Amino acid sequence: MEELKAIRVLLAPVARLDDPTVGLTALHGELTQTRLKILETIQGGVTGLREENREVRRRQDRMISDLNETRGELRQLLDLADTLRPLAELPRPADDPGGGAHPHAGSASPALEADPGTGTGTGPAVSAAAQPPTSTDTDSQGGTMEDSGRQAQPEHEGQDDALKKAIEAAYQGNATPTAPSSSAAPPATGQEQDPRVTHGVLLLKAAGVASADLIAHRDTWEWLTALAVDHPHFRTPPSVEDVKEGRVQTVLSGRSLIGLLIKLWETRSATTPLDADWALATTAYNRIAAELTAVDGEGQTIRIVLDDGLPHETGD
Repeated sequence: MEELKAIRVLLAPVARLDDPTVGLTALHGELTQTRLKILETIQGGVTGLREENREVRRRQDRMISDLNETRGELRQLLDLADTLRPLAELPRPADDPGGGAHPHAGSASPALEADPGTGTGTGPAVSAAAQPPTSTDTDSQGGTMEDSGRQAQPEHEGQDDALKKAIEAAYQGNATPTAPSSSAAPPATGQEQDPRVTHGVLLLKAAGVASADLIAHRDTWEWLTALAVDHPHFRTPPSVEDVKEGRVQTVLSGRSLIGLLIKLWETRSATTPLDADWALATTAYNRIAAELTAVDGEGQTIRIVLDDGLPHETGD
């Protein structure tokens, strides 16, 4: 018995391994939690790096596009300079002093003084022919360009003012006017409404929203963030909550909704059909538009769900 007691005392530390609080089970749980924390930290850092890399790529693309546009404008200016150079080198009799440079300048004066008082009309005709032109082709061309620029600017300003009035009227529910179309496009008929008016109404409704819940997959959220991060009114939410099956849930302000809607509108219009960006931008824009259209000031929560497997009104 004494020997058994001694053996039991020696085996006491080994028995503690089965203790759920300090044994192997507790150690396994701590290792699992530590692993999850490390994975979460790494995933957050990788997401931030991806967004930064995408932003750098977008800025590089914009810089390349701006450089190409500047190069094209410089080429146009060089072509215009080559066209105007022969016109600038034409002789100007009025600028030459004395009349010695041009042989016809000396004969013009006697012709003018030959018959100053006759009524035959030859004197005024000769003087009109001898007078140098008051403006060159270059001056007339520059004046025409300036006049056309002055005429185009008020026209665009008038169209912008009309578009603003149409959007405000549609937002207030007074009427559904169509925005003024350009001279090249035919006017809208019937009850057709300009898409710009509908888009402007959505922006005004988003401006009146304090916050909106957004539920989407993490990959979709990363795409939306990378798309709208360069807009001056988009703000990255301070927290993004992980929910089950790879989905995330966050809260966007009305200002961020405005920036996101504008970038989705531009992407949907700029990309080609059957493209991945076109599909993502169109679906996200329509979901946000559907929620904003249903806002009636009753205090309901705006909940944008980019997952057809989830209900649109109950919590996740």
